[in-house]
Amino acid sequence: MSLAIKNRLQLYYAATLISIVLALTAFSYNAWRLEQSEENNRIRTAAFEMLVNLAELEQVIYANHYDQDLTSGSPRIGWVKVGLISDLSSLVSKEVTVESEKLIMVWQDNWSKINDSEDKVNIVIAQLEAVRQATKLALKKLR
Repeated sequence: MSLAIKNRLQLYYAATLISIVLALTAFSYNAWRLEQSEENNRIRTAAFEMLVNLAELEQVIYANHYDQDLTSGSPRIGWVKVGLISDLSSLVSKEVTVESEKLIMVWQDNWSKINDSEDKVNIVIAQLEAVRQATKLALKKLR
């Protein structure tokens, strides 16, 4: 085999190997990026739904305490909202889950007194705000 053909074959093999490495790298990056985008979308959707439910829980609390409206401010509606917030938190982040669990405990300890006590309302709202802040922080961390 002549030297010119040998050089051409080496160049061809090198180009083939480089093409394969680039194709595998591009495919791997694309698969990773797609998986990351899917995870971000899941977190974003759950976080936005949590923020909506946090606002609705806040409305329930205020309707109960300030308006004395036990229809819109029903503690049962509050329990459902707190449960849903807790369920969604596991899809967002560990920090949000921890804050949501604290919200359940705070709600459990104070729901029966939000009708009468401004202090109890403030305690629940403070924890609700902690969940809200943790959720916003989780959204900011998305890549």
